[in-house]
Amino acid sequence: MTEPGQLMRSEIEEQPTLLQGILDHGLDEARAVADVLRANPPRFVLLAGRGTSDHACLYAKYLVEIGLGLPAGMMSPSTLTTYSSRPDLRDVLVVVVSQSGGSPDLLETATVAQQCGARVLAVTNNAGSALAAVADHHLDVLAGDELAVAATKSYTAELLTLWLTIDAWRGGDAAAARGVPQAAARLVSRRTSMVELAARFRFADRIVLTARGYSYPTALEAALKLMETSYVAAHAFSGADLLHGPLAMIDESHPVLAVIPEGAGAAAMQPVLERLQQRGADLTVIGGPSSVSSGRPGVLLDHALSEDVSPIADIVALQQLACEMAIARGFDPDQPRGLSKVTETW
Repeated sequence: MTEPGQLMRSEIEEQPTLLQGILDHGLDEARAVADVLRANPPRFVLLAGRGTSDHACLYAKYLVEIGLGLPAGMMSPSTLTTYSSRPDLRDVLVVVVSQSGGSPDLLETATVAQQCGARVLAVTNNAGSALAAVADHHLDVLAGDELAVAATKSYTAELLTLWLTIDAWRGGDAAAARGVPQAAARLVSRRTSMVELAARFRFADRIVLTARGYSYPTALEAALKLMETSYVAAHAFSGADLLHGPLAMIDESHPVLAVIPEGAGAAAMQPVLERLQQRGADLTVIGGPSSVSSGRPGVLLDHALSEDVSPIADIVALQQLACEMAIARGFDPDQPRGLSKVTETW
């Protein structure tokens, strides 16, 4: 009989090797797709995903808007599927991200988008999926079989694949991502700090997560992992949105996790940290040295990645927290209640 969390832990620990494999074997495919997009650029980009893949889409939205200067938006698949809307999508790139490539509503979204004039790029972990077959372009994230119900390695694989494609589209050489596997490995080796944090939070009935910019999807994904493995009410807010109302629910009895790697987002988060401290929040920062200090509980992200790349590694620490939190609360994150690997949303 396996111990609780063994499967999820194993797949978390695979990620440094997996990420190196994407750099070694996935870069040419990403560059080939990027060459096509650069030769015939879209008017704007729309992104669609569900759950974990939706957070990967949001990350890509930041990359497209900041790195390419193109407008980008998150699609609402139900407008095409449930409400039968048929918008003008001529000269639009629709990026559909799905670990399995088997979600019926995302397959329908891709098909209808093409009927409306869009080009569709599918990003999946299943090159033989229906979504990969219908798309104009496909990128395999090369994550291999993911057996744990809680997605971990497929998420970081999606992030790196999207980053490599958008970097190549803007003429980059992928150099900024070379340190990602090593950064992820360092975080994997520091699991003890997440075990200790999980022990602190094991009795919490609510956790708030916050971040800005590129790291906002990290906060959202971490909240999802905590909810699906530990059954704790985890709420993620951008730092800006947190100050517009949700701050009222912050008190000393409920933990707040702030994800703040170095960069422009860290500077933007400093007023948020100050407001949280003024409210006496049980605040823990997972971030760089400008945000983690001796007077503020935190977990130092000691890698030297650029802010746009950092989320690919940073989520590893929070995946570990979700796994250890579930175990500390007496649950098995490998067998979350009522969940399956592929969610068939209609």
